[in-house]
Amino acid sequence: MEYTPVYSGKVREIYDLSDGRLVIVTTDRISAFDSILPVPVDGKGIILNQLSNFWFRRTRAIVPNHIMDDRLEAMPSFFQKEYFRDRTVLVEKLDMLPFEFVVRGYLFGSMWNAYQKGEDFCGIRLRGSYDLAQRLEQPVLTPARKHDIGHDEYISIQEAASFFGVETAEHIQKICMELYQTCSAYALSKGLIIADAKFEFGRNARGELVLADEIFTPDSSRYWDADRHKAGQEPPSFDKQFLRNWLTAHRTADGFPFGEVPVHVLRQTKSLYEECFHRLTDDRP
Repeated sequence: MEYTPVYSGKVREIYDLSDGRLVIVTTDRISAFDSILPVPVDGKGIILNQLSNFWFRRTRAIVPNHIMDDRLEAMPSFFQKEYFRDRTVLVEKLDMLPFEFVVRGYLFGSMWNAYQKGEDFCGIRLRGSYDLAQRLEQPVLTPARKHDIGHDEYISIQEAASFFGVETAEHIQKICMELYQTCSAYALSKGLIIADAKFEFGRNARGELVLADEIFTPDSSRYWDADRHKAGQEPPSFDKQFLRNWLTAHRTADGFPFGEVPVHVLRQTKSLYEECFHRLTDDRP
């Protein structure tokens, strides 16, 4: 039996097995500034999938997740091909909450931009004086409502609670904070700072809250080198910020030169992903 994706995103392809299970394949595609580059990064999907699975295994005691199996032999025969090895997972089909939940432990990105303007961010007003990339006194949870068209909408946890109830909001906040604090402490022991991390949840057929999508990958979290981190400066990161910086530096009036990214930039991007994986797992993808 052949399958076609029911969803094809910037990186992942989702196949519905029509029995309450999905197959998710992490491709080698890479995106920046909401666009997929025409040239993939060979092996990137394997790194992302294996690292996400590493974290899913480590966090099962905190919250159940959607992973059912990651062995190739457990997949339907259509997926038992070499291409799908180490980049494919069998998961429980969930009713996904249309939200992303980002825990921020350091002041960077959109929250830094709001802070510089003296504005609240997701209902949070930081007190005191902070520099770029400085550790926050306490991590904060910044939800975003996902939209099919246009950009996601940052909202407060109180606003999110109006969609799924105060009890669920408090439960999600507790889980997110425990995930971030537990895993960022482990990462720090490996010389890496997790500046922020994105989580997504759904409900299974029994109505239970389940962690889904991906966790603590360089695509869903911001990793910095702990030894090179210094507040007030943009830290070197183990993600596609290197690629974004190249695109920004070569932007013209016509836009970003997505089709002109040099091979060495793509190779360096992959090497950063590999280094992050190696530091965290003491293994090679």
